[in-house]
Amino acid sequence: MSTDDPAPSHRRAVRQIASGVAVLTVRHGQAVHGTTVSSLTAVSREPLLVAACLHRRSSFTDLALAARRFSVNVLGSAQALVAGWFADPDRPAGAAQFDCVRWRPDPAGGGPLIDGSLASFSCALVDCVTAGDHRILLAEVTAGAAGEGSPLLHFSGRLHDGVLRGLPRGSGHPAVPATAMAGAPTAPLPS
Repeated sequence: MSTDDPAPSHRRAVRQIASGVAVLTVRHGQAVHGTTVSSLTAVSREPLLVAACLHRRSSFTDLALAARRFSVNVLGSAQALVAGWFADPDRPAGAAQFDCVRWRPDPAGGGPLIDGSLASFSCALVDCVTAGDHRILLAEVTAGAAGEGSPLLHFSGRLHDGVLRGLPRGSGHPAVPATAMAGAPTAPLPS
């Protein structure tokens, strides 16, 4: 693996990966912490696993390793201020960082569940792997609830309202111009 700093064009290219935004929360003893991530991904359906990448110096990771549990709050499009707050390194430490959001305790023992989130779930930590300057938390989802709405998305270094517009499921040749399919009816994807 190269140790050279990637060229700016490489970084710009990687920033074109659109992703959802979540606030991870953890409680261990009297310590509580939250942090914004745009690196949450589903990993496996059986068992139901998710992964999140955090900088190796993240205090969240240390608390999650100690607690062996954490909570995930998938943010909706109206929660950009929440994402910004939990990404701000100058916000108060500990429980005070949750004073400006409505939340409820995670019955499974994780961190605070933020009201209004598109989805919230409880996770049991399975593993932590170091990858470059980040650590990857791998966790099993043990409980969860989903709401309604559009997701908050991170794309090209900015937050975006993820208004979802269903697209027709492709069945033609990929060389057919997208405009040829405009106005085609949409259908839900099979689960």
